[in-house]
Amino acid sequence: MSTEAANSDKRDSAWPELEKAEKLARGAALKWASGIFYRPDQLERLGQYRKRETQRTSSVQSRLKSAVQSYLEGVGTGLGQLRTSLDDIRAVGRTMVEVQEECQNKVSGFESLGQLSSLVSDHVQLSTAVHHLHQVFSVPEVVAETRQLIEERRLLEAHTKLMEMECWRDDILYQLHRAGKQSTEGEQVVLSYFSGVGQLNEDLVKELWDVVSCGLTLVKQDPALFVSAIRVIEREEKIDQVTLDSQSQHKFLPPGRPKNLRHMFFKVIEQSTAAQFRARHTDTKGPGLANHLAALQNNVLNDLKVVKHLMVQCCPPHYNILQTYAVLHHTCLSGHLQDIISWDLEKGEIYTVLNWIRHVYHSSPEMMDHPDLFPDVDVASLGPLISQDALEQLQNKYVNAVRLALSDWMQKALEAEVSDWYSEGEPESDHEGYYHSSLPAIVTQMLEENVQVAITIGDRLRDQVVVMALQELETFLYRLREAVICFGKERSKDSQPKYYLLYLLTAVNNCIAFRKSVQWLQQQSDGGSRSDSCTKASHSIDTAVDRATKKGCRLLIDKMLLELQPHFLQLLTGSWLSGCEFIDSTCTVIDTYYSYFSHIREPIFQFMLVEGLRLVVIEYIRRLMLKKIICKNVGEREKVWHRLSHDAAQLRELFSNLGLEEAERLTNAISSVSELIKLKDSSLLSLEVSGLVANYPDISDEHVSVLLDIRGDVSKEVRGTVLEMLEQSSQMPPEDYQPIFSDILVPAPVLPFCLHTVKCG
Repeated sequence: MSTEAANSDKRDSAWPELEKAEKLARGAALKWASGIFYRPDQLERLGQYRKRETQRTSSVQSRLKSAVQSYLEGVGTGLGQLRTSLDDIRAVGRTMVEVQEECQNKVSGFESLGQLSSLVSDHVQLSTAVHHLHQVFSVPEVVAETRQLIEERRLLEAHTKLMEMECWRDDILYQLHRAGKQSTEGEQVVLSYFSGVGQLNEDLVKELWDVVSCGLTLVKQDPALFVSAIRVIEREEKIDQVTLDSQSQHKFLPPGRPKNLRHMFFKVIEQSTAAQFRARHTDTKGPGLANHLAALQNNVLNDLKVVKHLMVQCCPPHYNILQTYAVLHHTCLSGHLQDIISWDLEKGEIYTVLNWIRHVYHSSPEMMDHPDLFPDVDVASLGPLISQDALEQLQNKYVNAVRLALSDWMQKALEAEVSDWYSEGEPESDHEGYYHSSLPAIVTQMLEENVQVAITIGDRLRDQVVVMALQELETFLYRLREAVICFGKERSKDSQPKYYLLYLLTAVNNCIAFRKSVQWLQQQSDGGSRSDSCTKASHSIDTAVDRATKKGCRLLIDKMLLELQPHFLQLLTGSWLSGCEFIDSTCTVIDTYYSYFSHIREPIFQFMLVEGLRLVVIEYIRRLMLKKIICKNVGEREKVWHRLSHDAAQLRELFSNLGLEEAERLTNAISSVSELIKLKDSSLLSLEVSGLVANYPDISDEHVSVLLDIRGDVSKEVRGTVLEMLEQSSQMPPEDYQPIFSDILVPAPVLPFCLHTVKCG
């Protein structure tokens, strides 16, 4: 037992997996037995279980023995084969040693075979020379015949003889190559003897290219010669292909191969097309550019027609000769147009080039869209004549040229207009009595013509020209405004223009007409996708029109206010308090001027009514505040109130009769001031002033202080309360508020000085 235990320990230490497997098997058997014999009635079947397990164990052992036996037999077979292989390897090794010893003994015998190899090589050369002896002797004669055929342009016959001589030469060189004599003295002799063949080949190729370069003329006069050149080229292409295919097998390439004549054919027609193009179109600068482009159009179309109807029949289909010529002409035209674009072109010339590029070349039936070329010429694959960047530069160049022309012309038109303002004649008027001049019509027509021209080129150029036109018109309006300002200064001089008012009315009506021109330009831009630059230019031009219009209107109103100044001096005087002469004369002057202003078109006439009444009210209140009178009692305050209310009513009635709907709102400023002066209970002044501030948020404490001074009965406490309330209730005016009091400057009060005034020494 101790021996078996020791063996078991050794086995377990040598095979840990076996120990683990045995433990698992014992555990599984124990689990199975405990499950089977858990109940007492199962013990009766113990014999059956023992017998079944014995049979199963025997079956497993027999299968294991069979597998082990098969494995042992395979191992034995493998060992036998390894022994046999080892014996064979040893035999081969002994044989190799014997062969090596034998070779070392026979080295001296192989050295004598070198002389035999040299004799064989010489024999091959001599046999090749004998075989080609007749052809070799006839080479000079054939060279002369071939040269004569080339001079007579019998290209096919000349090429046939040239191929024969090249075949003789290549056969001799190939035999030398097979004999291992390539690049030896013999090969050099052969090449020297056949040197005339190489010269003939150069002459023939030169003649071929002369024929090909004149292909467009020859296919009309002598197509057979052009066809012969094409057949020679195709023969050489086949020979090149055969030579290249055999090179991989024989490692021999004849001299001068491959010739690649087909590739050179396309190079030659490319060079000839470019040369013909340069010869046809050399003198193209100046006013004849349109004729030059028309000649280009005619020549290119005629060339492509010749290729379509004649040359296509002379060339193999895979040459695609029509598309090739179309691409070549397209390339030459592109380069030529790049040269033209680089010149110092005028406005009309730039338009001619743009129109030809955008509309004539690709889409005109007289050019690439000709019925004879469709559908064989793929116009889409040709691409644009010039790059997009070059096209943009050309369009910018055109826009700048138009800008310079417009600016110069509009400046001259403005100078002529200004000179008319100082003339002795009245301005023109239409059937409705509105004064105007031809300036807006002339400028508008000029702008519209340039935009219409740009539309024929494309939307992109149209937008650029529209933006440029808006910018130039804006500059023109600023110049017009400055001219109107300078004209307005003439009224302060002794020699005022005779028809000062009428020409100011004309300038205002012209600005209204320019508004229509601006709207037309904006509509042209709205037809496409409106760019940011166009939107910005539209806003800017609107401002320029408004400023020019309002400046003219202000000068007209200033002229009226200047005549009203003597009347305003009567405010708060005895004559003003006692009678109606002031307001009657004032209304007479205003009515007279507005009889002139009625010659201004709507809606500016309405603006003149509003602005005129607003400025009259401002001037009225300013003069009222500048007088600084103080009412001594209620009776005087009522007189002032009555006079102010009557004047406001008269002004309201006058402007209402003139057609102003906002007359009451503006004249209420005078009425509100009169109500503040009339108020009997000074304790209610805060309430009255709050209402005044609500209606006129631009009124300041200085204005209120002056009005309180005019009342003459306001104590310091009430004044402080009113001013404090005014400060608390001040607010920002709304956006659409028309200022009244903010345009009235109140003079600063004179501060008392503690020292006596003395004269300077």
